[in-house]
Amino acid sequence: MTSGLQARSTSRVEAPSAAAKAALGWTHSARFLTTASRLDQLPATELPEIAFVGRSNAGKSTAINRLAQQKRLAFASRTPGRTQHINLFEVGPKDAPDALFADLPGYGYAAVERAAKLRWQEVMAQYLELRRSLYGVVLMIDSRLGFTDLDRQLLSWIAPRVSTGQVRLLALLTKADKLNKRDGQLSLQAAQQVLAELSTDEADVSVTLFSALSRQGLPDVAEALHGWTRVRTPASTPASALVPADPPTP
Repeated sequence: MTSGLQARSTSRVEAPSAAAKAALGWTHSARFLTTASRLDQLPATELPEIAFVGRSNAGKSTAINRLAQQKRLAFASRTPGRTQHINLFEVGPKDAPDALFADLPGYGYAAVERAAKLRWQEVMAQYLELRRSLYGVVLMIDSRLGFTDLDRQLLSWIAPRVSTGQVRLLALLTKADKLNKRDGQLSLQAAQQVLAELSTDEADVSVTLFSALSRQGLPDVAEALHGWTRVRTPASTPASALVPADPPTP
């Protein structure tokens, strides 16, 4: 792939670079804009939209809150899967925001009734396949579980747009603080193998270990998302510590 990202084997939390500090300042500006239960309720916008998606309990809301340095910007329901709205947040200067974060409902929680699951499956598929302002997707994967069948289904929805470079993809292997270094690397390699299926010359796909608790990967993720909105061309993500989704060459 042409993402230009380099692998880093260490799991230590390092001091952020100047670029990462600037990116974190940018993500900290996130503030609530609106909520919608249907696509036609979302505002039309020319701003690049970055969607956060993942299974219930994968740590999506916690990751958004950590990026924004706010405790309850993204609401984490005590009953996973009950939140059934798309929430939009503005990012950047208050008088001239330059991006939107979209928090999509978590999926895959067994306690949610089948009718609600099917309705939200349809809404999410339409959003990911058709939303014109969608610029990037941040997919949360529990690093201890890897990609489930539902995660692969989501990948199939965005694959056509990712393969052309129209939409960028960053997979966060969450809760990485619960893994030792060896298991973390195995989780990373397994994710690379899955994401390599989306590989094209135009695609911008990357993956990194992430922990909202220990802040592992946080500066690099902020820098990557900031980079997406700074240079609106395929394969523009600058963060050096993320990992390209190509499998290692034997």
